[in-house]
Amino acid sequence: MARNPERRTALLDAAIEVLADEGARGLTFRAVDGRAGVPTGTASNYFSDRDRLLSEVADRIFVRLAPEPGAIDTAMAPEPSRALLVELMRWLARRMAAERTCYLGLFELRLEAARRPELRKRFTEVLRDDLALNIRLHVDAGMPGDGDTVRVLYFALTGLLLDHFTVPGLHGERDLDDLVEMVVGKVVDRAGPEA
Repeated sequence: MARNPERRTALLDAAIEVLADEGARGLTFRAVDGRAGVPTGTASNYFSDRDRLLSEVADRIFVRLAPEPGAIDTAMAPEPSRALLVELMRWLARRMAAERTCYLGLFELRLEAARRPELRKRFTEVLRDDLALNIRLHVDAGMPGDGDTVRVLYFALTGLLLDHFTVPGLHGERDLDDLVEMVVGKVVDRAGPEA
């Protein structure tokens, strides 16, 4: 196996682009080599098989989607409130929208995980850990609602971003920020006075 970490990262980023543009069926070593602008056969020197490539692509997507160190602490610094929760969800939605290629790649990997048990297992672990972290941060900060509030917001944001990327005109003239505020309001307001 080749050991150049910069080349490995470039190949993984190229694979994310292939996933976003061509879907999982288009993700071949040859397509990755072409997108990365490297000689044919390079990707196969770095990844033992397609399953390994998919697994490492998933890891790379999560690295690219992770906020900068300290960004969460800064975002959570203001006094907990419904308004702060709206701003945090907007910040998250904007970050995801800015990484369109990664997010589309993530959707493709989710579909592929439905057919590949090992990828599903890895994906489930990563998403479960991420969700648990978000719940812990939310509850520990004293934000409105509880763990289930975070779960409902997660479900809503995932669906909202799927619409945003795949059928952007579905909600007419309403922009992403407006839709996020509506979702947070509906979820938090239903959570009751303790929220």
